[in-house]
Amino acid sequence: MSPFTMDFGLAYDELNFTYNDSGFTLNPDTQPCHFSIPDAVTFAVSAFYILIFLLAIPGNLVVAVVISLSKQSLSPSDLYLLHLAVADLILATTLPFWATSVTQGWVFGDAMCKIMTILQELSFYSSILFLTCISMDRYMVIVRAMETRRANRQLASLGVCAAVWAVGALLSLPGLFTSARPSHSSSQTVCTDAYDPKTANNWRLGTRILRHTLGFLIPLAIMLPCYGVTIRRLLNIRGGFQRQRAMRVIVFVVVAFLLCWTPYHIAVMADTFFRLNIVPYRCPARMAVDQAMFTTQSLGLLHSCVNPVLYAFVGEKFRRRLFQILKKMGILKRTSIARSSRSSLSSEITSTFM
Repeated sequence: MSPFTMDFGLAYDELNFTYNDSGFTLNPDTQPCHFSIPDAVTFAVSAFYILIFLLAIPGNLVVAVVISLSKQSLSPSDLYLLHLAVADLILATTLPFWATSVTQGWVFGDAMCKIMTILQELSFYSSILFLTCISMDRYMVIVRAMETRRANRQLASLGVCAAVWAVGALLSLPGLFTSARPSHSSSQTVCTDAYDPKTANNWRLGTRILRHTLGFLIPLAIMLPCYGVTIRRLLNIRGGFQRQRAMRVIVFVVVAFLLCWTPYHIAVMADTFFRLNIVPYRCPARMAVDQAMFTTQSLGLLHSCVNPVLYAFVGEKFRRRLFQILKKMGILKRTSIARSSRSSLSSEITSTFM
């Protein structure tokens, strides 16, 4: 089920009846909630999707063009950044469709429902996995510098990129089970899952577990130790300005990841607990979780705009390449780039983080 256009009423359209001597009676604790969002909120969310689209497309395009036009062979970090930009571009191209569906329902047909869901899932998993690859590469460059120089990192990074896209494509296949169908809570058509009712709960649980583990918990469990050890290594290196800047970038990367994705995953986990009856079903709490899922998903989308800034535009090497391209195009007539002598390890820090 696409996280962008959830029809929360579909999961609760069957009433729970209890049989007694007088017949069937309605259990008031399990009555379906009629979830609704004020029009002002839906328009605001739709406008936010469009804003993310307008920011993510040019930002990631610039990153992809600057990296791909490099005359030197791409380092693993640059290669991961390039593929990360492509993954974020794929996500951004789906946003106008989801923005329209928020206010008008899904009007693009069943085939486009499946395509947009698959692309959204592909970009979601690929983006997260490439972020993880970047953290591991930076750990190898700074902490395992000698081993890194002896390894054939370029060839290995190409294999890693292919593996990430393959995993992302595999995990996006449940999008084939989505369809455009009328909502039970409104007159609009929604793009949502279309599992067999007998196995729907198992499918939802399986996809939720994959989203939480491969899309958040495992990447976070890799990123935090990698960046933590890297910061400890940087603290033992002389060269104050470069070291401080590198550590600041690391902190921003981790904080941005946590701020963008933690609220959404907490809301989805709470929704999963309700669906599995781990948490007692109550309408006010159910509606609060639905509203939280609707709003926090926008933070996750915002991460596609933050990535180019954190991983590229703050980097000295990237800015130097960008200025050179703009100079060749005649947009910039004069550029001055300060150069300074650095040790070999300081150069690695600059090329990797800056």
